[in-house]
Amino acid sequence: MNLRQIEVFRATMLTGSTADAARLLHVSQPGISRMIGHIELQLGVSLFERGKGRLKPTPEAHALYAEVEQVYRGVQRIDARAHALKSGGGLELRVLATPSTLQEAVPAALASLSVDYPDSRLYVETQLVREMVRLLSIGEADVGISSLPIDHAPLVTDVVGAWSLSCVFQRGHRFERESAVSLSEIVKERRIAFSPDTPQGRLVAQAYPDGIDPARQRIEVRSGQIACALAAAGAGVAVVDNLTARAWQNDRLSFRPIRKAPTYKVFRVRNPNSPSSGLENAFVQRVRQGFRALAPKRV
Repeated sequence: MNLRQIEVFRATMLTGSTADAARLLHVSQPGISRMIGHIELQLGVSLFERGKGRLKPTPEAHALYAEVEQVYRGVQRIDARAHALKSGGGLELRVLATPSTLQEAVPAALASLSVDYPDSRLYVETQLVREMVRLLSIGEADVGISSLPIDHAPLVTDVVGAWSLSCVFQRGHRFERESAVSLSEIVKERRIAFSPDTPQGRLVAQAYPDGIDPARQRIEVRSGQIACALAAAGAGVAVVDNLTARAWQNDRLSFRPIRKAPTYKVFRVRNPNSPSSGLENAFVQRVRQGFRALAPKRV
């Protein structure tokens, strides 16, 4: 029996007549009668006793109906699941992100996604690039948002945003009077330094290869969040990414953009062996929108 035959047989069982079954299915009564006759011929058994405009199901019909109901409930579940996909039902998204992107853009995208896809399940964790590459390569995550470029087969990347550098400092510092600050002013300050292999450390080292006073950078960090916490405590000024600077601004910490600071790209990273879901595409679209709103301005 095909699905149409199952539908006609079930409607006839529920209503007890071909006329009522036809009304239920919005088709003609002769069509229902022909279909029931064809089913009986095909199965080689009698399913109904005819009489006085009513159809009385035979034991064979009752046995068949028990199986049909299971199929019908399965079809209903499929239909319900298909409609639920619009709100994320049965879908999950596993997101990895480097720390700075989790300060504002990625959380905002996930918050919006959870509203528009209320039945989805969202997982997010911060990872450094090396671990992000491993998890995406083995299929343990769906998408990564990285503030650093990744070149690792089979992963592919595309640009979703950009970030630049800012100077953070304790409230009340003289830099608050400026709309932007220069590296030449920053290196004169007591400074929380970044390791030389970080974008922040490279920028300062390239700009002032011989002009940095080691006595002014007694604290070295690798995390923008730690640098912000130290700056807020009065340990010095620090050069951090503008994403972290914005997120950490409070009544103890302020920041200003750095003049002529380079701009760096933010990447969506994924494994092309696993097709993107609609949920992932919606997430990435929101990430792009978030970074457009946070786009660094050249000063």
